[in-house]
Amino acid sequence: MELKITCIPGDGIGPEIVREAKKVLEKVAEIYGHKMLFTDILMGGASIDVHGEPLTKEAVAQAKAADAVLMGSIGGDTTTSPWYRLPPNKRPEAGLLAIRKELNLFANLRPAILYDELSGACPLKEEISRAGFDMMIMRELTGGLYFGERKTVVENGVRKAVDTLTYDENEIRRIAVKGFDIAMKRRKKVTSVDKANVLDSSRLWRRVVEEVAENYPEVTLEHMLVDNCAMQLVKNPAQFDVILTENMFGDILSDEASMVTGSIGMLASASLNDSKFGLYEPSHGSAPDIAGRDIANPIATVLSAAMMLRYSFDLDKEADAVETAVKKVLQDGYRTVDIMSEGCTQVGCSKMGDLLAEKISSLV
Repeated sequence: MELKITCIPGDGIGPEIVREAKKVLEKVAEIYGHKMLFTDILMGGASIDVHGEPLTKEAVAQAKAADAVLMGSIGGDTTTSPWYRLPPNKRPEAGLLAIRKELNLFANLRPAILYDELSGACPLKEEISRAGFDMMIMRELTGGLYFGERKTVVENGVRKAVDTLTYDENEIRRIAVKGFDIAMKRRKKVTSVDKANVLDSSRLWRRVVEEVAENYPEVTLEHMLVDNCAMQLVKNPAQFDVILTENMFGDILSDEASMVTGSIGMLASASLNDSKFGLYEPSHGSAPDIAGRDIANPIATVLSAAMMLRYSFDLDKEADAVETAVKKVLQDGYRTVDIMSEGCTQVGCSKMGDLLAEKISSLV
């Protein structure tokens, strides 16, 4: 099978972790008889430095021509980087918002899994972490507060900022359908998170989700207010299967979920449109303070590549091999610095990529 993949190395540690994910994908291609065609494009700060803007039309066209996109990380130090002295629509993150919109990537999937081998890194009490957890956060990605009309004005000598949160029923319905479809392949439970006691947008969200649920009688649906969900994620994360929520709530809750796993460096993500096309990236940021030091954890990017094999190419066997390789390498006691624990062997970013690729070879 020929797989056309556009890569966005991005900023900070992005080029390092994308390099290791490509190394693993090339090993998969070698073993399973596929052909990987990689094309790199610039986005974020890297694009600003070359083109003066965070995302060019040419880069968008290249992304659209691919079967899937694999991305590293975008952005830099917001206090020192000259990128953040630019207008908001010219900053690195504007490129990320733009490509999501251009590619119609409305469904963001963020798995949060506590691996047995890393349970000691979980910051929760042992009686909580011992139960383990495996959840999928489904975040609506192209609507809501981040894409609503915004303005900053001066009224009667007072500065005033306005951000608008809007959703229509079609935007809600399509992400809800994705969420219930994913739940059918998992433990058949959806927790829809909103703020329906306050927000009109959340009340519409709840009504539409209930309408969609009627088509999935096997799936249990529960509603939960976002503040309660934030508490439950640290009190009893094992209760969750699929968490379905809007853009800003999903942004915050997925970061919280990532930290209770022990390291955000372990968490993959996928952003999908109505077809098989998707953009795959780690949930963490660009970590400019450790860029170029070969200490970044590439596992989240490697697991994102596994999601790409599964969701964009329907290569479940190959995706299983990558995920199994991650588990086996952890069982062998290898760790990057962010997940290091006593008795384990610390390795760098490049070495971790080597170990994962070697482990895939040994599984065949």
